[in-house]
Amino acid sequence: MAKTKTSAGTTSSLGPDDVLRMYRSMLLVRTIDERMWVLNRAGKAPFVIPCRGHEAAQVGWAAGLRQGDFVLPYYRDLGVMVALGYSAKQAFLSLLGKAEELTSGGRQMPGHYGWRERHVITGSSPVTTQVLHAVGVAYASRMRGEDTVAACSLGEGSTSQGDFHEALNWASIYKLPVLFVVENNGYAISTTQSREMAVQDVAERALAYGMPGVAVDGTDFFACYEATRQAAERARRGDGPTLLEFKMYRLLPHSSDDDDRTYRSRDEVEAWKDRDPILRMQNHLLEAGSLTAEDNDALRAEVQAEVDEAIAYAEAAPYPLVEDMFKHVYAD
Repeated sequence: MAKTKTSAGTTSSLGPDDVLRMYRSMLLVRTIDERMWVLNRAGKAPFVIPCRGHEAAQVGWAAGLRQGDFVLPYYRDLGVMVALGYSAKQAFLSLLGKAEELTSGGRQMPGHYGWRERHVITGSSPVTTQVLHAVGVAYASRMRGEDTVAACSLGEGSTSQGDFHEALNWASIYKLPVLFVVENNGYAISTTQSREMAVQDVAERALAYGMPGVAVDGTDFFACYEATRQAAERARRGDGPTLLEFKMYRLLPHSSDDDDRTYRSRDEVEAWKDRDPILRMQNHLLEAGSLTAEDNDALRAEVQAEVDEAIAYAEAAPYPLVEDMFKHVYAD
């Protein structure tokens, strides 16, 4: 049950068209994220949780699942949702609290994702609760005889919560088909990992629960996809859960209300930009000949136009009606 390191590289289980589609998803996530930040700074959006730097891990682990698997994301997982088919239009409807948004009809904070049709279980503001929920979903699937996996994600700070340890213990005892996906960006808001835990890799904690722990370069889409796909196959075989740790860096503050200059240097942030997951994926495709510079420019322009259209639609969309305030809160 020793920790395994997954190195960067390509995978043969995705075709060229699949990889280009994943790259487009990553570009869409980045562009949505950038424009959300602008809308917040312009006073049009009250609160934003950015995911810049997480795109490869989020799109990668979502792509490593099958249709019908259950997903329990955490608040930074815009990339996971986009990989599952979440549109730019839905992202901005949610950001602006409009009635059409699919999670709550415009009555929930941004980042509290839920999507019944895609088996996305709605999360809550208290961190780590989704980890226990994922174990329950996996247990129910096992009892129903379904061939599904429950994948939940969390930040490395959440691994210090009791819910995390209870969930891993229970899932391991019953060999449940659960993937515990830790998106480790090095900071629990402003607290560095070295002040959160005495181990270098969260994946090392898997040993205590009798499950594999896999530490992955979270800026490498291919490594993230392949590690998730293998862990999901293992879970479907009945071999139990896996703890996946994707190591990356959050390129923006924790949220629009955070000032990261108080706890990390600008030199540190700039150094990590050399490992920007978008640029890594772009350069791989250019070097492999799967994408030309002209194609890349056209794709970026296409994504930008999609986001512009989505913002215009969301800004013009109506807000929820006052009379719907208690809809889905109390029984009719």
